[in-house]
Amino acid sequence: MHAAQPPFRSYAEQILDHLNDAPEREVLLHGERRVSAGEFRALVHRLARALKERGLGRGTTVSLLGGNLPEVIAVRYAAHLLGCRVNHLYNKLSAEAQVAIVRDVETRALIVDPRYADRAAEVTAQAPVASVLTLGPAPAGEDLLAAAAGLSDEPVPGEARPDDVCTIRHTGGTTGHPKGICTTFDQVSDIRALQGEHVRRQLVCTTVAHVGGMFTDLTLGAGGSVVLQEDFDPAAVLAAVERERVTDLFLLPPLLYRLMDHPDAATTDTSSLRSLVYGGCQASPARLADAVRRFGPVLLQFYGQSEVGGISMLMPDQHDPERRPELLRTAGQVLPHVEVEIRDESGRALPRGEHGEICVRSPHIMQGYWKQPELTAEVLRDGWLHTGDVGLLNDEGFLTVVDRLKDMIIVVGGHVYTSELEDLLNSHPRVLQSAVFGVRDADRMEQVHAVVVAGPDGGVGEAELRELVRRERGAMYEPASITLADALPLTEAGKPDKAELRRAAAKRYALASA
Repeated sequence: MHAAQPPFRSYAEQILDHLNDAPEREVLLHGERRVSAGEFRALVHRLARALKERGLGRGTTVSLLGGNLPEVIAVRYAAHLLGCRVNHLYNKLSAEAQVAIVRDVETRALIVDPRYADRAAEVTAQAPVASVLTLGPAPAGEDLLAAAAGLSDEPVPGEARPDDVCTIRHTGGTTGHPKGICTTFDQVSDIRALQGEHVRRQLVCTTVAHVGGMFTDLTLGAGGSVVLQEDFDPAAVLAAVERERVTDLFLLPPLLYRLMDHPDAATTDTSSLRSLVYGGCQASPARLADAVRRFGPVLLQFYGQSEVGGISMLMPDQHDPERRPELLRTAGQVLPHVEVEIRDESGRALPRGEHGEICVRSPHIMQGYWKQPELTAEVLRDGWLHTGDVGLLNDEGFLTVVDRLKDMIIVVGGHVYTSELEDLLNSHPRVLQSAVFGVRDADRMEQVHAVVVAGPDGGVGEAELRELVRRERGAMYEPASITLADALPLTEAGKPDKAELRRAAAKRYALASA
């Protein structure tokens, strides 16, 4: 006779259970504010009651617009307690993109950080919603915090079911129909992944609408505390690491470079760091070696996608610039319970060492794209997620991500993999960072372009870099243009904004041919 399965408890319920263990413990730090576990837990339950009184629950969508505030995290947990779908808008997206997303996900309530009240009014003027709720006084909308203040903080029973959609996270969304990735409550129910030997003090300096929110959840679920900063500022991050004895930090590679290049990095005490996780876009092996020398053996690379979750990791002891420098070019080894195949255009699995599309099978694969069955069927076939990344597996099982399929540049004579050219440019001692991308010229031929950020001493010229490329990679890889810049434009998520770089290069083409 089989034992009865325990009732399903969502990630939010599990986190709230942990918060009840030591209610006096500080769990969220934001500026001068210190929020205890008991205060935060009480706020979540009051907010859940206020949302329920306003007709929100299973089958309804809540959209959030706000910064890295404790209240923004609390209201997400409250909505998920009730089984709501939650869509967290990137606050730096254009109003046009936010309008499209709010309308697309059938938003019942837009919950707003008062600092974004003007943007919320602009969005709802074009995409009306049933309720606008604000996390504090604001010119328009109902103050949800005030409404919740008089309600009971007794535990609210969780109403989410394993197969209910938990989050709808959008990628892109700047043009056309937004692409919303649907993840179920069951797929985000395991919050134990980051429980380890040390008590975590996680610094979150990227938006909680994306990976910052994931690390917040995992840290609170592991009994740790989170230091919240509104945005990335290298001086502020370094100061917080020293002051708050931060143990854990997540950064995208461009932000990691800015952190270690800041003048304060040489004098700041970062000895409390136990894990500096990076990922989200390609990283330069040369710059990773610099980071290991600056921060010690604490780097951990995480490769994954919103559609499939984690795929592989390069662990701290595998970041060894002296003994195994070649591993810094890889994304590490495939995670347990994840299967990876490298496939050609026909779907045939390729042998080790050959380039092809990275395809993944995992328990964490998305349910699908919101209301886009054709696009879902295109990337999700027979249980395998086609990532759109080009890569290879070596004989030791290390996965190397070579490029995005859409970023791979087809030129006369073959393919140019942008990450390979970026790695080469970044290996120059006076180059801090680079971005390589393709643009079609007036004859519709794709041309290679590069934007390079030089070090503070400068002294690197286009001719020198061209010679490096010709010598190491040959004429096929030589860019049609190499532009020097003070910094690379970044997307909302902190990745190099190659779409913006392409637009700028295309505009130069148009002016040149006019």
